[in-house]
Amino acid sequence: MDNAMIVVAIGAVVAGFVQGLSGFAFGLTAMSFWAWSLDPKLAAALAVFGALTGQVIAAVTVRRGFDLAKLLPFLLGGLVGIPIGVAILPLLDVQVFKAALGLFLILWCPAMLFASHLPKIKAGGRLADGVIGGVGGIMGGLGGFTGTIPTLWCTLRGFQKDEQRAIIQNFNLAALMVTMGVYLAKGIVTRDMLPMFAIVAPAMLVPALLGGRLYVGLSEATFRKLVLCLLTASGVALLVASVPSLLRG
Repeated sequence: MDNAMIVVAIGAVVAGFVQGLSGFAFGLTAMSFWAWSLDPKLAAALAVFGALTGQVIAAVTVRRGFDLAKLLPFLLGGLVGIPIGVAILPLLDVQVFKAALGLFLILWCPAMLFASHLPKIKAGGRLADGVIGGVGGIMGGLGGFTGTIPTLWCTLRGFQKDEQRAIIQNFNLAALMVTMGVYLAKGIVTRDMLPMFAIVAPAMLVPALLGGRLYVGLSEATFRKLVLCLLTASGVALLVASVPSLLRG
């Protein structure tokens, strides 16, 4: 097994556990390993595939209900956003995108984490949820980051643990299926990538199942802290992966 395959396997193991535990963040976690040594298109395709695989596993093992009325605005927004993200993927400076997103996460999430009372956003209704779903769709098209902003939004909405998990899990599953379909249609996924895909799926299986089992025992407060800590860590990983490239440029 060459070095690239080892990196792919390690990233899949860690990201699978994180996704199983939190319901999101496979792409962000995996990218913190893969962005250093993999071609950006390969890393994006693997992130989408791994995140989709994790959501399929979660759909079978961690069922948290299905509220179509709350989920639908996110889904509709995501369907609009995904082709936009795929279209701008070849044009975007990915390192600038990662750095900007990482900076946002490491500034905003700790502020929420240490606040005595989280601000709960009630305004905007379904339209705002749809816009956030659209942002998630765009980020999904850019590399499988569908759940990051919707997860943060659900936290700001004050949703309960299982309610948030249900929305994010079902949104991610649908959005990632569409994203993978668009990647296949656009030729972003090639036959040469298949051996790497074959590494990701088995490598993440057991860690994802273990993370899902641990999730069940989390309290509401612990889950909120976990989500914000993971988002912060994802921001740090994005900055670490992107800043050296920007400085060299």
